[in-house]
Amino acid sequence: MAFDLEREVRDLAARRDIQKAIFAYMRGQDRLDWQLQRTAFHDGADVDCGLLRGSPEDYTDFAQGFLANLVGSQHLVGQVDLDVDAEAGRGTGEVYFIAWHRQVTDGRDEDLLMAGRYVDEYECRGGRWAISRRRELIDWARTDPATDDILHQMKEIHLSGRKGADFSQTRDWASGTSGR
Repeated sequence: MAFDLEREVRDLAARRDIQKAIFAYMRGQDRLDWQLQRTAFHDGADVDCGLLRGSPEDYTDFAQGFLANLVGSQHLVGQVDLDVDAEAGRGTGEVYFIAWHRQVTDGRDEDLLMAGRYVDEYECRGGRWAISRRRELIDWARTDPATDDILHQMKEIHLSGRKGADFSQTRDWASGTSGR
């Protein structure tokens, strides 16, 4: 079979765009940015996290509501296995993740750690790749007492923010810096 450079470039560009959707989903959750998280999905997508199955709006409302009640969260993407046919405008994937959630239970800070996978289907509609179907599977979870007091004791450590207040969103560089 001859190497098809055009097909290879289309597939690589599709993979890039699919990964951007995956990352927008995760970043939207952590920064409590509803619009950003919603961009990961096509209209009419089917989203099933076990606790809720519904539209992208239903799921984003659910996730943002849960996460807003937490002190913070961080979602990390692991291996991403994509099978893409850009010419057909379709793809499938399995995305591994680990998620940290800071919650307060009976006045104590706790860390809820979860790991799992997203089993996805992707489509290209109007030139935009996004998730058309997602099923979340949790492989393990645990809750531990928080042990990161050093973050609050050392004032020079920059803690993350949410709802537009994170440095990655404000880019509020301290005056006198070169911005490099």
